[in-house]
Amino acid sequence: ADRNEAYLHQMLDLDDGARRLGEFAFGNNANITRFTHDVLFDEKIAGTVHMALGASYPETGGKNQSALHWDMICDLRRGGEVYVDGQLFMKDGRFVV
Repeated sequence: ADRNEAYLHQMLDLDDGARRLGEFAFGNNANITRFTHDVLFDEKIAGTVHMALGASYPETGGKNQSALHWDMICDLRRGGEVYVDGQLFMKDGRFVV
């Protein structure tokens, strides 16, 4: 982290579950085309990947418990690539398999 590294470590040190991936998804809603600054919409934008550190949702089968649930979204639509087991899976926000 270039900034706020101490804060990052403080959040990750909250409890044992804070350093675990609690949620992971690819956005696939093509009707949301720009970021709204509301994570509940933005995490669904087609061509993005969404991750959350910390708590998972037990109602979806998640087992990780934490006081933290920190959502992060990465826009892959301009130059992003995702590889799964060495094979290109997504390029520029579009699935290629």
